[in-house]
Amino acid sequence: MPPMPPLLAFLSASTEGAQLPLQMLLVFGSAKLLAELSKRLGMPGIVGGLLAGILLGPSLFNLVQFDHLLHALAELGVMFLLFQVGLEVKASELIKVGRVAMAVAILGVILPFLFGWAIMLGAKHPQIESIFMGAAMVATSVGITAQVLAARGILKHETARVILAAAVIDDVLGLLVLAVVSSMSSSGGIDYTGIATSSAVSIAFIVAVVKLGTPTANYVLPKLRRRLKVEEAEYAVAVSFLFFMALLATHSGVAAIIGAFLAGMALAESASPRLHTLVHGSGELMIPFFLASIGLQMDLRTIRDGSTIALGLAILFAAILSKGVGCGIGAYQLGLKGAARVGAGMIPRGEVGMVIAQVGLNHGAISQPVYAVAVFMSVATTILAPPLLNFVYRDIPPEPLPEGVDLPPSLD
Repeated sequence: MPPMPPLLAFLSASTEGAQLPLQMLLVFGSAKLLAELSKRLGMPGIVGGLLAGILLGPSLFNLVQFDHLLHALAELGVMFLLFQVGLEVKASELIKVGRVAMAVAILGVILPFLFGWAIMLGAKHPQIESIFMGAAMVATSVGITAQVLAARGILKHETARVILAAAVIDDVLGLLVLAVVSSMSSSGGIDYTGIATSSAVSIAFIVAVVKLGTPTANYVLPKLRRRLKVEEAEYAVAVSFLFFMALLATHSGVAAIIGAFLAGMALAESASPRLHTLVHGSGELMIPFFLASIGLQMDLRTIRDGSTIALGLAILFAAILSKGVGCGIGAYQLGLKGAARVGAGMIPRGEVGMVIAQVGLNHGAISQPVYAVAVFMSVATTILAPPLLNFVYRDIPPEPLPEGVDLPPSLD
């Protein structure tokens, strides 16, 4: 590990407690600075946040270690991001695109899995290693796509609703795939009862929130807003609800970020303009840590020899093609442009692919070079998605904002 530059070592060690503000300054400041540069170059601002993590991490300057603090900040960042997106989407709008979203999610799982599995077998890797690579390619990181769609102001567009609904379904399907391959690697068999139970609980949780969340919030939130005396009472209640739903989601077997999204969606019809503004402000603080964390977890130095580089490029190409084609076919009834937009929106793997790869590494099912390839695929698809989404949505005008809601400059 290269040593920290003398100036940074001095700044972090010269004053007791300086490590935390230095770490926050480097990550947040770099993410915002590079986001500004990205915007000036005509690219989405989130590309700058992703590149900040690569620059600060082990791939280049190694100035920041991805530790427990940054992991926690990244988790908060993506939860606030999905909560913010949920506030802009009504449950009834997602239900309308449910059939299309289901087809998109299913094909967007089957094709990537088969592509990854076949490429790994063709490269003479063991069966279990091939299966884990296929599993790492199935899930979609909705956080990145949601950020681009929110920044363009098109969350209510039909294709955007299909992407968000498909990503929620994708999370359940990805959980199912992970459960199967984890069971195979640890015991050599499949725990059908456990997988069926966890899948049923996950589906029941999502359906219950989609069906009952909005009516309940419409009844409860106005009453609390009138009776509570604490400052920014609506914001306090909403954020508490966000964390409660994230907790319930994890206990139900789906990701915390899905709970955060469902919490926002439940509040979408009753949230005041003030709540929208405060949540956007919280996101401006926390989301850069999520974006930078993706780059901080990639170490390009582990991909050294020619065969690993070739495998990484093949997997990356297959990851883009399989999601683009599979999800695009599922959305064929939206027309060619609509299918292309949905396909592009489902491409980023982000932290989801890395989590699956980490499980495989911990189980001894994949080697370190294959783990590096999976992480490279996850990060590269995440970086490539924003400019691709900007291109396919270039002719869609933003929707008007609700009265009284002012977005921060990075989201206008």
